[in-house]
Amino acid sequence: MKLHQIEGYIQSIYLAEYPNRLLLLDGCSRADIPVIKQFIKGKLKRPLTDLKLVVVTHMHPDHAGAAHQLRQLTGCRLAAANVAGQWYSGIDGKVMHITDILLAKWVARRMKKPKVKIWYPCNLKPDFILDDKEPLPGFPDWLALSTQGHTDRDLSLYHASSNRVYVADLMVKVKGRFIPPYPVFYPNRYKSSLHKVIGLKPDSIILAHGGEVQPSEQEYKYLLDNAPEIPVTHWRSVKAKLKKVLKPATDA
Repeated sequence: MKLHQIEGYIQSIYLAEYPNRLLLLDGCSRADIPVIKQFIKGKLKRPLTDLKLVVVTHMHPDHAGAAHQLRQLTGCRLAAANVAGQWYSGIDGKVMHITDILLAKWVARRMKKPKVKIWYPCNLKPDFILDDKEPLPGFPDWLALSTQGHTDRDLSLYHASSNRVYVADLMVKVKGRFIPPYPVFYPNRYKSSLHKVIGLKPDSIILAHGGEVQPSEQEYKYLLDNAPEIPVTHWRSVKAKLKKVLKPATDA
């Protein structure tokens, strides 16, 4: 297995190459589809049909945005966590879906990326649903790990023979520090997920935002110390900002 790291629109893309098949560790952004096609056909000189499986670690725009179109283009199968329902369900879910797309566009602007379409379906229809510690279909050297907290259905992917784990957004690297992602809907699950990954004692951790890293014990401690005690979500952020705006008026 050779793991390729490719620069995506706002995140790193990880493509695992085998002699007769390819595995995409995450569902990427809609904007990443031309990049993935060019890498497989141009760099690897392989047909798109060699892409056999795409794992959707969670439903955010840079992790699920390309999934359905890649299935249409390549005939690959989609895998996701065995969690009932859809993440973006109901009216609140639709609003959150739009908010997450706008947030992804804001990140892209800060990264000075060109404006592109990143809209994608808010519902996922996977071909496989994965339980904790279940091997990936067709790629038994990878295990799916349930690492909820960022959302209710986050997956990490553990490659035991190389002792590496792809954690998607379980942690991000900002200004040289490993910090929790935004949002964190389930803080207790999030801390448990961190302990699960740290307990593996991996040789390296592969981040969607930050590359392949080897955190020290001190860096793990900093991450755990800064894990939120209460949910950090879109609505709570809006309420906090409203309080700041309204406070001067009430004080007056």
